[in-house]
Amino acid sequence: MAKVFVVAEHRDGRLKKSTFELLGASSAAGNETHAILLGEGVADLAKELGQYGAQKVHLVQNAALKFYTAEAYAKAVTELAKAGAADVVLASHTPTGRDFMPRVAARLNAGLASDCISLAFDGAKIKVRRPVYAGKATAEVEFVGAGPQVATIRANALGVPKPDASKSAEVINENVDLSGLVTKVIEVVKGNSARPDVTEASIVVSGGRAMKSAENFKILEEMADVLGAAVGASRAAVDAGYRPHRDQVGQTGKVVSPSLYIACGISGAIQHLAGMRTSKVIVAINTDPEAPIFQLADYGVVGDLFQVVPVLAQELKKVREH
Repeated sequence: MAKVFVVAEHRDGRLKKSTFELLGASSAAGNETHAILLGEGVADLAKELGQYGAQKVHLVQNAALKFYTAEAYAKAVTELAKAGAADVVLASHTPTGRDFMPRVAARLNAGLASDCISLAFDGAKIKVRRPVYAGKATAEVEFVGAGPQVATIRANALGVPKPDASKSAEVINENVDLSGLVTKVIEVVKGNSARPDVTEASIVVSGGRAMKSAENFKILEEMADVLGAAVGASRAAVDAGYRPHRDQVGQTGKVVSPSLYIACGISGAIQHLAGMRTSKVIVAINTDPEAPIFQLADYGVVGDLFQVVPVLAQELKKVREH
């Protein structure tokens, strides 16, 4: 049995479901599962963490944690992990997790396995699998020697467990010295999209250079509305100004593992495939039957996306209505 500390990620007063995945995986393995909850005015989130498997919640409320900074998060997580003699420290492989967790590993003098797509426990040790060579292969990683093991796990890789309302966690109010920080958030500019983030969504509809303009993404948005999906884009589409960078899927964008990924007008460059290869089901729509995306796709449609997508959206809408 391991003593596992999970960093609870949240935004706008809501916990991310990728946090529930980590808690569920640790709890199901019979580990002593702790959650680290950082922020200001976030105490109400502790109850939900207990329902997903956390036995103890280490709550740190500080004005320096109102907005995320890698420096503050790394310092707080490191101190709590050391004080609690953690065997394993886990976080989601989100833009936040992959930003501060390398600092945590360095401060703990521990190895870091990042962007993992599987997680298994063997006593106090963990074994993970992570993509290598832009997702063309995976490597199984084990930690050797003593000391904490640090890993970030890709969202949607483990599955979200069902909450148990009868369970609750012991909440421990912690004090961490966050004085002397040299970084501070001056301003947060939020996007105007109400759609789910591509890393969290169970369904992602993405468009490539073949969309031809930002306005043409409307047909993908209409289909996404039917499915309750997020809208993503290839780097080519982002570089052309069709979508903001926050929607970019790929090696230089966001890595996603949804249940369903629909690629529209995306040829399948290796950099894009690296960001969505682990999707459970992949559907590709492209006019070129030789496009590399078809080699990875579970289902392929050779055709003009501007003709296929509207028809597909209408059929999906009929299915949803009945």
